[in-house]
Amino acid sequence: MIALVTGASSGIGEATALRLRRQFGAHVIVVARREDRLQELATRLGSGAATVIAADLTDDDAPARIARRVADEHGRLDLLVNNAGAAWRGTFADTGWENVRRHMELNFDAQVRLTEALLPVLRASAPSAIVNVASTAARVSRGNSGAYSASKFALAGWTDALHLEEAAHGVHVGLVLPGYVATEGFPQRELVAGRLTRWLVAKPDTVAQAIVDAGPGGRAERYVPRPYWLAAVARIALPGLVRRATSSGRIALAPRTGADDRD
Repeated sequence: MIALVTGASSGIGEATALRLRRQFGAHVIVVARREDRLQELATRLGSGAATVIAADLTDDDAPARIARRVADEHGRLDLLVNNAGAAWRGTFADTGWENVRRHMELNFDAQVRLTEALLPVLRASAPSAIVNVASTAARVSRGNSGAYSASKFALAGWTDALHLEEAAHGVHVGLVLPGYVATEGFPQRELVAGRLTRWLVAKPDTVAQAIVDAGPGGRAERYVPRPYWLAAVARIALPGLVRRATSSGRIALAPRTGADDRD
């Protein structure tokens, strides 16, 4: 298996690269901005088991440059994991369109542009798969995170359509929707310490397993932790109740890390 994982230098992306190597013996193309962290990960993956590409996915030339490396060095791609993303909290009144723009640029536009560049090789390698990592915030929004939710709602909607379009070409498209995830930058200590709230927090490797589940020939989508799907159902069936609950803080849905996962 040849797999490409974005946002691979830490957190969910790092855990996914390690799981793909461990579970499938995959050669993993790891993409992020911090080359030093990627080189450390490549060492952990093992000799000859990784290709390091240091890139900022929002750069104009990044998708084409990555696609050339994949074609020239591997000639195929079995799995694309669009994991890179970021969150910057703030109300719309305070942060305006600029905050929406930068969320869309990374969390949606960059994923679409990279997928476009790699789609020919994914089709040629079929059966293959794309897994887009969204968030539970792609189904239920909260105040101060509207721009983040907008970008993840867009990613989720596009994923559903892309799945329908690419199934005939042998490319499975899955979606993973994490909630709170304990990472090095955001350990979620308060939630983990609470007996009634620790279930809300997932480990990066748990999300990595969900990404594998949504990979080639796999699930359409996975929530992490799994019970978060109930909030998505409630949002459709009882929208008024969910609005009241989220405004009061009774439903804890937030960006999966709150961090910049391009790194």
